[in-house]
Amino acid sequence: MTEEQIYPKPTKADILAAAGKTVPDVIGPGLRALFCGINPGLYSGAVGHHFARPGNRFWPTLHAAGFTGRLLSPYEEGELLKQGYGITNLVDRATATAAELSKEELVQGRQQLEAKIAHYRPRILAVLGVGAYRTAFQRPKARLGRQNETIAGAILWLLPNPSGLNAHYQLPDLAALYQQMRLAAEKG
Repeated sequence: MTEEQIYPKPTKADILAAAGKTVPDVIGPGLRALFCGINPGLYSGAVGHHFARPGNRFWPTLHAAGFTGRLLSPYEEGELLKQGYGITNLVDRATATAAELSKEELVQGRQQLEAKIAHYRPRILAVLGVGAYRTAFQRPKARLGRQNETIAGAILWLLPNPSGLNAHYQLPDLAALYQQMRLAAEKG
């Protein structure tokens, strides 16, 4: 059976009805790194898996950067835990675009994220999205890469959002930036 037979594509109505839904974290204690997206898109909300929209480059980026030995699908997100990696979001509710989130939601999301980091203790927190990071963490001049601050002992990295809507970075560029973080995570 193909993946599409096992996991049928959501209908347009399913996607529209996903507004406000949440996607469960892929998380556990002591991860090498925890990837933190901005918030789930409607497609992810409809299927219940992170970075699920066709065209999102998260999974191809992870593979190209050496996090996974093969290209995983969003439906295999639990496989990341076996490699020491997890996924969460700054804001839990699904929206059509991250532009629908308020500054207050992003700041509140950061506070919830900090509590999560203190509880699970990943070595690295990788926030995926420059604009959302700058707003949520009140760091308007933050640049990509390792940040000077830590959160509850976790090293903080800022990486580009892998959404297909982020045309500033092509897959090889994303892979190179994510690989820098992977190498740091593996040094331990």
